[in-house]
Amino acid sequence: MRRYDHFIGGASCVPSSGKLIDRFSPATGALVAVFAAGNARDVDTAVLAARTAFDEGPWSRLSGIDRSRLLRAFAELMLANLGRLAQIESDEVGKPIRYARKDIEGGAKVVHYAAGLAADLHGIAYPSLRPGQTGLVMREPAGVVGAIIPWNFPAFVFCHKVPFALAAGCTVVVKPSEFTSGTALELARLALEAGIPPGVVNVVTGYGAEAGDALVSHPGVDMVSFTGSTATGRKVMQAAIATTKRVSLELGGKGANIVFADADIDDALDGTLFGVFHNSGQVCSAGTRLIIDEAIADGFLARLKQAIGGIRIGDPADEATDMGSLIHAPALDRVRAYVDGSAAEGVVTYAGGHRLSGGLYDKGSFFAPTILDRVTPFVRAHREEIFGPVLTVTRFRSTEEAVALANDTSYGLANALWSRDLDKVMGVSAALRSGVVWVNTTLDGSPQMPFGGRQQSGFGREFGRAGLEEFTEIKSIFLSTGRRAPEFYGRTP
Repeated sequence: MRRYDHFIGGASCVPSSGKLIDRFSPATGALVAVFAAGNARDVDTAVLAARTAFDEGPWSRLSGIDRSRLLRAFAELMLANLGRLAQIESDEVGKPIRYARKDIEGGAKVVHYAAGLAADLHGIAYPSLRPGQTGLVMREPAGVVGAIIPWNFPAFVFCHKVPFALAAGCTVVVKPSEFTSGTALELARLALEAGIPPGVVNVVTGYGAEAGDALVSHPGVDMVSFTGSTATGRKVMQAAIATTKRVSLELGGKGANIVFADADIDDALDGTLFGVFHNSGQVCSAGTRLIIDEAIADGFLARLKQAIGGIRIGDPADEATDMGSLIHAPALDRVRAYVDGSAAEGVVTYAGGHRLSGGLYDKGSFFAPTILDRVTPFVRAHREEIFGPVLTVTRFRSTEEAVALANDTSYGLANALWSRDLDKVMGVSAALRSGVVWVNTTLDGSPQMPFGGRQQSGFGREFGRAGLEEFTEIKSIFLSTGRRAPEFYGRTP
C-alpha cells in the first residue's frame, strides 16, 4: 500500500485538512493507495509555488534547448521506472499490466516529442510591413496551467498536457482523479529528479468539488486544460468565466466504427474488438457504434461473437489478461443500466450483457463484453456515452446513410472506417464531423498528430505542434527604425 501527500514546490506537502482518500483496487478490492484530500488552501499553496516558479524562477526564461534537455532526461527516467509506474497504473485503474506498460512507454515517447518542440518554438517575422517597419509575431508561454487528469489513462493523459506546457515555458498544477493519483505524483517527483526546477510541476490530489473547482476558478491560474466527461467539462467552462481564463477541453465521445462491404474483414474484426473493448471500453474515443453494411452484417457479427469468447478477462497482474475491471462499482451499475434499459427499446442483446461472477470476479467490477444488435438512432445506448464494454450495431444500405448515421450525434471526437476503396475512404473521411478519423485502423495515434474533438467532445488540441501552441499566447510586435512614430493630429509644427 502506497501513502502519498501532495507534491508542491518540489516537496511533499501534507493536506491542510488532514483528510485522506483510500483507493481500493477495482479488480481485487485490496487497498492499494492512500491519497491526500486536497482543498482550496492546498490549491492556493500549489498555485503560489507555480506562480513564483513562472514569474521569478528560471523555467520560462530558459532557452528552448535547455528545456528540451531536461524534458528528455525526464522521459528517460520514466523508462527507467517503467515497471513501478506500470504497476501503480494497473493497481489503481484495474487495467492489464501489459497495457499499463504500453501507456508508460507511449507517454515517454510523447515527452521526447515535446522536448523536440521545446527546441523549435518560434514565431513569424514580416520584414516589410512598410518601409522601415518589421512585424514580429511571438509565441510566449501562457503562464500557470491547471491540468486536470482523468482516471482511465492517468499517466498517458498527464503526458498529453504537462510536457507540452513545460516545453512552452509554462508551469503547472496537476489535479489527477481521486481514484488514480499515484502516477501523477510519481511523475512529478521524476521531473524534479530530471532537473526541472521546484515549483514547475505541482500535484494536488483530492475530489473535484474541493480541489478541482478551486483550481479552475483560481485567479492565479492563467489556463485550464481538462480531460473528462462532457458534463464536467461544462462545469469547468462555467467556473472559468469569473476570471475569463483560457480553457482547453477534451471531453466525451460516441465514435462510429463504419465497416463497408469491401473492407478487409479480418482486419475490421480485429479493429472493432480493440476499438470498443480496450481498457474495458473506458476510452473517450472508443468505436462504440458499429455501423455496418447490411450485406455483411450477420456474418460479421457471428464472427465477432465467436472472437469475444476468446477475450481473457481477469486479474490485471496476469500477463495473459486482455481486459480488466471497470473503474468502480458505480461504473458497473451504469453500464448494466444501459444494457437492461435497451431491451425495453427493442434492442437485442446479441452477446454478453451481464456482470461477471465467481472467483476473482466477485471481488471486482467486471462486466462481460457486450453486443447490442438492432439498435436504431433513437435508442439511448446509441446516443449516449456508456463508457464500458458495450458495442451497439446499426445497419446501413448506402454510403450516404452510413455517414448520416455516424454524424447523428452531439459528439465529434473520433470515428473509424474500413474500406479498400480509396475514393470512398477520402470522401467519407471528409464528410465525417470529428476531430480524428481513422482509416483501416482504430485507437491509433502518434505524437506528431493533433488530437481533439468538436461539438460536445470539446475544443483545443493535444499532441503535434498544435498541442504546444495550445499553451502559448501570441504577441504582435511592430518594430520601427528611424523616425516612424505617428504624428498627433492637430499638433503645431
